[in-house]
Amino acid sequence: MKKSYLRLVRRAFRSLRHPRLRHRPWWQAISRPLLNRNLWIPCRDTVASGLAIGLFFSMMPMIPQSIVAAILAMRVKANVPFAMAACFISNPFTNVPFWIAQIRLGQWLIDVLSLPVPHFLAKAHMSLPGVGTLSVSNYIVGFVAMGLLLALAAYPLVHLFSVILPHHLPVRKRPVVPAAAATEASEI
Repeated sequence: MKKSYLRLVRRAFRSLRHPRLRHRPWWQAISRPLLNRNLWIPCRDTVASGLAIGLFFSMMPMIPQSIVAAILAMRVKANVPFAMAACFISNPFTNVPFWIAQIRLGQWLIDVLSLPVPHFLAKAHMSLPGVGTLSVSNYIVGFVAMGLLLALAAYPLVHLFSVILPHHLPVRKRPVVPAAAATEASEI
């Protein structure tokens, strides 16, 4: 599994650094943060963050889920491949069950927590075949709540996997900054 992951990473790096694209300024601005090798090396903390980002965005009803997840993963220094791969749990085969679960979760949260619904969302309805007419506010609350629940579930799952199989997902320590450099950085 680790060898296939490393092959995937090497192929992705080669395609991102293609000679035709490498010297173009607009591509350098886009790809420079993406080519940070620390964002591609799997370790427990970066994989957990990347998986959480990817699972959150997999529940969002938008087309470029993986692109948005990759951009956010780059910004927060999370594992980019895991963030992008986690977005693919929502696909045309799994979307309908996810939508039904999101609508029911949203309705339950609105009823139990008695959340106030804006008047323009209370009037908006959508009809699903086999389900009937449903409120859009239930769906919005549901996909945000389900995204947060899946994102929060990613951390214990990755850490449990790392404890059970430590050689597959190692803990990498951050580089130690020398004391002189740390004091200079704090003075600035």
